[in-house]
Amino acid sequence: MARKSYQEKLAELREDILYMSEVVMERLRMGLDALEQKDDALAREVIEGDGEINRMYLDLEQDCIDLLALQQPVASDLRFIAASFKIITDLERIADLAVNLGEYTLDAEENLFPDVDVQEMGELTLEMIEDAMIAYDTEDVDQCRELAARDDDLDHFAERASEIVVRDLIERELDAPEEVELLLQDVSRLLLTIRDLERVGDHAVNIAARTLYMVENDDELIY
Repeated sequence: MARKSYQEKLAELREDILYMSEVVMERLRMGLDALEQKDDALAREVIEGDGEINRMYLDLEQDCIDLLALQQPVASDLRFIAASFKIITDLERIADLAVNLGEYTLDAEENLFPDVDVQEMGELTLEMIEDAMIAYDTEDVDQCRELAARDDDLDHFAERASEIVVRDLIERELDAPEEVELLLQDVSRLLLTIRDLERVGDHAVNIAARTLYMVENDDELIY
C-alpha cells in the first residue's frame, strides 16, 4: 500500500469512528428519553438497533486489523490504530448500556423516586462522551486530562443518587407483600440505571485515556 493511500486510510478510520460515536450517543439519548417518557416503542427501537452498532464495531475492528497487516506502521500510527481499536470497544459497550436503559423502560411502571434526576446524570455522561471524542478528533491532551477529573463529579453524583434511593426505601412504610416486591423491583432498576450511567462515564474516560496515549505515548490515565 502506498504511503499516501495508507494515510488516507488512517484518516478514514478516524472519520468512521467519529461517526460511530455519533450513532452511539444518539442511541444513549434515545434510551434516556424512553426511560423518562416511559416510551416503550422508543425503548424497543434502541434494543433492536443494537445489531447495527455491533456490525459497525466489527467492520471497524477489521479495518484496524487490515491497517496493521498491510503495512508496518510507524510508532505514532501504531499508537493511533491501537487506541482506535480500544475506543471502538468502549463505544460498543456504551451502546450496550443504552440497550439496558431500553430494557429498564419496558420493565418500569412509574417513577417512584422523583428526587433522583437520572436525566441530569445522563446529560453529564453524554457531554463526557462528546468531549472525549472531540479530544480524539483534535488530539487535545488537555481536554483528556480535564475529562478524567470530571469523572469524579459523576461518581459523586451517582453516590448521592444511590444514597437517596436507599434512604427513601428505609423510610417508606409498606404493609402488603406485593407492594414491597414491586418497590424492590423499582429500586433495583433505578440502582442499575445509576450504575450503568456511571459506567458510561468510565468508558468516556477510557476514550480520553487512549487518546492521551495515542498523542503523547502517555499511559497515566490508563487503568
